[in-house]
Amino acid sequence: MRRESTEMANRSELAKWLGAQAEVDSQMDTAITRVASIENATRDAAVFAMESAALSSALASQAGMILANAKLKRDDPAMADERIVWVRDARYSFSVLGSRLVARIDDAGVHPTAVIGEGVVIGAESSIGPYVVLGDGVRVGKNCRIDTRVTIYPRVVLGDEVTVQAGAVLGSAGFGYARSPETGEYVLFPQQGRLVIEDRVEIGANTTIDRGALGETKIGAGTKIDNLVHIGHNCVIGKNVVIAAQTGISGSSVVEDGAILGGQVGIGEHATVGEGVILGGGAGVLSGKKMHGKGEVFWGRPARPLKEYLRDLARLKRGGDRT
Repeated sequence: MRRESTEMANRSELAKWLGAQAEVDSQMDTAITRVASIENATRDAAVFAMESAALSSALASQAGMILANAKLKRDDPAMADERIVWVRDARYSFSVLGSRLVARIDDAGVHPTAVIGEGVVIGAESSIGPYVVLGDGVRVGKNCRIDTRVTIYPRVVLGDEVTVQAGAVLGSAGFGYARSPETGEYVLFPQQGRLVIEDRVEIGANTTIDRGALGETKIGAGTKIDNLVHIGHNCVIGKNVVIAAQTGISGSSVVEDGAILGGQVGIGEHATVGEGVILGGGAGVLSGKKMHGKGEVFWGRPARPLKEYLRDLARLKRGGDRT
């Protein structure tokens, strides 16, 4: 059954849910039903402010709830506005709130055009969209959403609350070949492993993730993958990793917990991107390379620490100016 539903709560209830406090007159405790931009806010909407200018604009708006960074609080009569809820990170709190308030279409179940293989298990409240293909033995957890024309190969395992956007392909054979030393002929190396995707992973449209060759490819809990990403066989992606569009990760590479990969990053085989490492857009990691340093930013091809990369650019510019 298909129906639209929206959460609603008073400002004080939402503040408590976020672990914050709101000084609210019980007669003025506004019902909040949605999140919005400051420009489009009405009395039933929550907005957020990360800096002083945005807070001033929010205070001048019709918004019924303003999530503001606590560091903006100062001794000013305007700060006594009861609509303000002080939080550590307004953007994060706004996102959390939005996930609770946003209107959604409840379409749990299997679309009649979907193709479901033998022995498939689909958890409660999961949605399988039009023309989805689930191969034999696939396991889909609870509260998952599998969008139009997604293909999931046999024996892939999805945890709970996984989202897979349209056109993604999960668990296809990896690109691994053995070459004959006599003839130069290539023969496919056995690709008989599986793909495991843990809870709360989100996978963008037309992304492809290969299954393991003899073992497994794994995507850790809470990881977010953009559109048009490719992850090769036997890769291990940690928890809460962010991977932007057009990134390619070669087989048997490891991306540890909390790493951030910008758009069009390229990672060679058997490489390691350490915990919390940040790879800027277009960065290239050589095969077998190990990148470590939590919070360290690497840029360029080959990827190197940002300061080193900028120094190299400056040297190139000075050399060009002398010619």
